[in-house]
Amino acid sequence: MPVKIVTDSTAYIDRRLLKELDITEVPMSINFADHSLPETELPNEQFYQQIEKTDKLPTSSQPSPLTFYQAFLEKTEQGYDVLSLLLSSKLSGTYYSAVQAREMVLQKYPEANIEIIDTQTTVMAMGLVAMSLGRYAQEGYALSETIVKAHDLLSRSKLFFIPKTLDYLKKGGRIGEASALLGSLLQITPILTAKGPVTVYEKVRTFEKAVKKMLLLYEEDANTKGIEALAVHHINCPEEGKKLVEQLQKTTSQEVLLRPIGPVIGLHVGPGTLGLAYITK
Repeated sequence: MPVKIVTDSTAYIDRRLLKELDITEVPMSINFADHSLPETELPNEQFYQQIEKTDKLPTSSQPSPLTFYQAFLEKTEQGYDVLSLLLSSKLSGTYYSAVQAREMVLQKYPEANIEIIDTQTTVMAMGLVAMSLGRYAQEGYALSETIVKAHDLLSRSKLFFIPKTLDYLKKGGRIGEASALLGSLLQITPILTAKGPVTVYEKVRTFEKAVKKMLLLYEEDANTKGIEALAVHHINCPEEGKKLVEQLQKTTSQEVLLRPIGPVIGLHVGPGTLGLAYITK
């Protein structure tokens, strides 16, 4: 059977590409004091301006099993197998919502084929993989082959990001294993990564030096392995993101995607963050 890809909104794939590659995006939500909204309905700039003015941050929440059920059921009834790529289970319960939803679909359609992968990462480190699999699925590959391809791509996927401040990571509580280092990080800028939980990859003295070091890590991979796909991330600092794209574009003929990070991840990392996500060859 043909395969369809389902991911969550923290992949931050451009809407045009979601449509072009026929990828289903299941949105996560932001919870304010008196209401909740899917993050896909919140304008980024407005949201970040709002949270910079408040002492109490809103919270984020995973999609419900029912939301995944509806997405999986629709594809199953249309005659497709489903491969779902979701952000790290160390960062969210999204993966477990999807697992519950699969069981609900199987009760109705025991022959349904729905594979769910905990990517152990997020943002475009997951999104680039989903996009590649969307193209792969359009070429007619079976679910078993697409699963193998997914694990191969994820093994070559990397993510680095540099927060402008640690305030949001501390408030949001999503720094994972790096939490023990917070006291020693007050005078430095960490380069963070997400392979499971959020962890400190390296500690650098200033934000500018951290960006230079991140570029050196990328260049080392580009020179030794080659780069299959590449994206720059920013959290409400588009001009800085554009400068990083222009810098990278001088070293490669490949398109460098520029993707803003939306409210769910941005809430926990904070405005001013820059990052790189890429897949090596």
